[in-house]
Formats: sequence, structure tokens, C-alpha cells
Amino acid sequence: MNAVEIDTLTYSIVAETTADVAAREALLDRAMGVARKRKSSEKLRRGRKPSEGLAFVARGADGRMLGTVRLWDVHVSGDRRALLLGPLAVDPSAKSAGVGSALMRHAIAEAKRLGHRAVVLVGDAPYYGRFGFSAEKTGRLAMPGPYERHRFLALELVEGALDGAQGVLRPAGRKIGARAELARAA
Repeated sequence: MNAVEIDTLTYSIVAETTADVAAREALLDRAMGVARKRKSSEKLRRGRKPSEGLAFVARGADGRMLGTVRLWDVHVSGDRRALLLGPLAVDPSAKSAGVGSALMRHAIAEAKRLGHRAVVLVGDAPYYGRFGFSAEKTGRLAMPGPYERHRFLALELVEGALDGAQGVLRPAGRKIGARAELARAA
């Protein structure tokens, strides 16, 4: 757990738990709207669990969820894997307090610590560029379904991890059980 205080907003970044599901979904709806469920990234997440140990929430001193980030296992080229980051969301009440940046730094550090080699995402280059993401290594990769190519970014945690990678990203990693998938769809 990392405790952070910025402009009198104190929060901790902790591992997401099953008790966080309802609050996370409500936060994502507030921050991104329900259209988020139709994005290309969602096709890669649907029916899957986040990568082991890579789902985090920022919780205020009062226990309220202020932000969330998750990383997902994906195939990027043949059997080569990477992580798909997203969604990253911050409650509108905590915008500009550094919560999103702290979540990003934490998620990237944990992914590296766990031995992952690369992270991809669809997002705004000016925001994600400060964490090292760029479109330099995504030119021969594609998302399933519609997306804005210039927003498809990558960060190599190990230099050369995406060299020669090509093709459409495919889901990988742990599947959600049928019962859990039905509850999630409701």
C-alpha cells in the first residue's frame, strides 16, 4: 500500500478486491460513461480477469474509491504477450489531484516487478507520453474493432520486447467463470 497526500487529498493505492466491483463500475460510469463498454479494448477484456496482481484502486482516507486501473494479458504477436492497460479512471471529484498519475506509476512499477515485458493501451499521447508510452512500436499491431490508430500506444518494460511484433491483439490470461460472467452482464 502506498499512502499519498497531494493538496490535502490523502489516498492509498491498494490491490483491488471483489468487494470493490460495484464501486469500480459506478466510478467508471461516472468518469467514462456507459459507452466505454463498446470500445475495442473491452473486446480484449470481456470474459477475462485482470492479469494476476495488476488491478489497483486509489482509496481516500474516508474509504471512498477515487480511482482505478487494471492491466490485462494479451497476445501481441504469435505467442508473445504484453499487458493491455485500462481503463484508468479517476472520480471527477478527485481530478487534477495526481490520482491518475500515481495509479499509472504504481501499475507500471508492479508490471515490471512481476516480469512483464511491455504494456499497450489506447489513450491520449500527451497524457501517457509522460510515462514513456508512444506509438513508435505499435505500427504493425492492431486492436480488434474500431480505434483511433494515433492513440494506440506502447511502453516497453524490457527494451526490444515489441521488436517485430505484428498482428491483431488477442485476449490471453485467466478467464472468468460462467457464473461470474452472467453476474457481470446483469
